[in-house]
Amino acid sequence: MARWAAALKGALPGRSGKHASRSRAEADDRHASGRGDGPEPADGDPDVYAPVVWLLGKVQSGKTSIIRAITEQSDAEIGDGFRPCTRTSRLYAFPDDRPALRFLDTRGLGETDYDPAEDLALAERAAHVILATVRAMDADQSAVLEALRQVRTRHPDWPVVVAQTSLHEAYAPGAGHILPYPFEPNAPPDVIARIPVDLMRALAHQRLLFDKLPGRGALLFVPVDLTKPDDGLPPADYGLDALTEALATVAPAGMLAALGSMPGFRVDPKARSANPIVMKHAMAAAGSDLVPVPVAGAIAASTVQARMLRELGRLYGIAWDRRAYAELAAAIGAGTVAKVAAGVGLRQIAKLLPVYGQTAGTAASAAASFAVTYALGKAAVYYLHGRRLGMSDRSGIAEAYQQALRDAFRMARERKAAGEPPGAKP
Repeated sequence: MARWAAALKGALPGRSGKHASRSRAEADDRHASGRGDGPEPADGDPDVYAPVVWLLGKVQSGKTSIIRAITEQSDAEIGDGFRPCTRTSRLYAFPDDRPALRFLDTRGLGETDYDPAEDLALAERAAHVILATVRAMDADQSAVLEALRQVRTRHPDWPVVVAQTSLHEAYAPGAGHILPYPFEPNAPPDVIARIPVDLMRALAHQRLLFDKLPGRGALLFVPVDLTKPDDGLPPADYGLDALTEALATVAPAGMLAALGSMPGFRVDPKARSANPIVMKHAMAAAGSDLVPVPVAGAIAASTVQARMLRELGRLYGIAWDRRAYAELAAAIGAGTVAKVAAGVGLRQIAKLLPVYGQTAGTAASAAASFAVTYALGKAAVYYLHGRRLGMSDRSGIAEAYQQALRDAFRMARERKAAGEPPGAKP
């Protein structure tokens, strides 16, 4: 088991496959410079500019299930929405009346000799991501590999996300999905050990096959099992968060905006788990300032903030080091707290963040400590998510901090008006 676990180590975005770090920066540079792009569409209709997710996979490999999960459309709606676009493929636009995103489905794989030339001509017109779908227990992926080999030979920097589907086909009778999702880079060993051996071997074998593809673009693998609620295999969207994160990792900025507008797409699926971590520590910091000695309160609040950052780092799989602290501190800026606090009428300012033990001032009130800790947590979430996607957005981090600080002060005022201490549980 350890051998197969090692083969699957780093199963998610930025950590699996080869050249996984060559993602957003290269894609944006390529599209900005025009390298790798084909001719502009002759049609004046703006709909033809909607970016394309290119689905490559054999019949019944889960392509429609992925579209259903991302768009939250029924199979019937998706089936009615497909339109033929080449001799062997069809295009699904969503929404139908004014498309934000299009899905190119190559139906011919595994059925006939497939020449991707026509589909390449279509895909080159718009920002793209190649999403290969392979049933986890299907060892014969020669048709998919040959198509990808041709594409990557011509466009070596194009990213590929491989969705390994129908995991339940390797489960023992009556068994359900392994929870929590075991294909995270930092999944606990006891959770990984519960993955069926046959499934481990099949996933590892497929990865070895795809690793032989030419090209330097990102190559990411995501095990998923997208079913219908009445199939009796909860959760029905098993692995969807990991898949959307993988797509977000490699998508050019223009496509990321389109993906983010999809009903079932969560740009940062870990944010849901991060929110209670931030709130818990913000309330703890507020409580620490209720002690009678101000110095003791300052030390306690700083400790709470440091613990919050470590916990958020573990959630996102990123260790806090001097570089990370420095980047976050530089993005927030030493004057940010004073500027925002002055805007909301606070005369006294609490800590900024525990970078190398420094603080921005003495803890003046529970409300201030609550607000600063909450804002620090929200800024850290924004920063950590960007690090996972290979992005650096200092202005975005600062904006996230400032907005969170305003929100926190508003919450503190509302609690005070209601007669609740800032550190009280909601």
